[in-house]
Amino acid sequence: MNSISNGAAGNDLAGQNSAGSGLPEQSPSAPASRPSEAARLVNTFVAPSKTFGDLRRNASWWGPFIVMAVFSVVFIYLVGQKVGFYQVVENQNQLSAKATQRMESMSPAQRENTIHLQATITRGIAYGFPALILIWDLIVALVLFGTFRVAGASDLTFKASFAVVLYAGLPQVIRTLLSIVSLFAGIDPASFSLQNPVATNPGYFLDPRNSHFLYSLGSSLDIFMIWTLILTAIGMSCVSKLKRSTAFVGVFGWFILLIFASAALSAAFS
Repeated sequence: MNSISNGAAGNDLAGQNSAGSGLPEQSPSAPASRPSEAARLVNTFVAPSKTFGDLRRNASWWGPFIVMAVFSVVFIYLVGQKVGFYQVVENQNQLSAKATQRMESMSPAQRENTIHLQATITRGIAYGFPALILIWDLIVALVLFGTFRVAGASDLTFKASFAVVLYAGLPQVIRTLLSIVSLFAGIDPASFSLQNPVATNPGYFLDPRNSHFLYSLGSSLDIFMIWTLILTAIGMSCVSKLKRSTAFVGVFGWFILLIFASAALSAAFS
């Protein structure tokens, strides 16, 4: 009986000391809040490390892909309404000496039929651009995944690499919006270029007939592409153990190699 009484008394005393101390009772810690998809999209522009850091938890990529696909389809629809794909093809042919010579060698009927066929094909490819985005980003993600795994990012996964590439491409939506604005502003259909519709790069101000190499190189140095590359490097370092400097060297190294190869091919076949 004495031991029971002493135990009860001890418990009462402990309770009084706890109450008298004013300390709150311990409670299980609440789980950290997880950003919504909308927050991840916005943070890509204002706080990219938050978005890319969260990709380690959930490497979902549907959000940015849907946004880019919607704006791409809207832009292509407006091109068809404001410019017309017949005009788009004519403009493109006039920028190539070989295409111009080929058209001049045809009869008027042949030329008309050829341009209509090219316009139909161009329209189909343009509306299918979201699928091309997905395929291209898969290739880029695979190349960067292989590159950075070799560079020591042993914890990098292909799924995270792919998600980084998709989110990093969101600045291209702003470029598409600017292109849409230019269409509504009354751009001259005869000067419209589907490949380079807005003045966000040096190539926009060059005539490809003077130098297809310089035109292609200048068009690649687009401010929104540079933004995308910076985000890609930041993202790769956030989802892996890569140093930020290593990520930048890898991303920009591949970009430089690609744009020079692309410019050389453009000069060779135009």
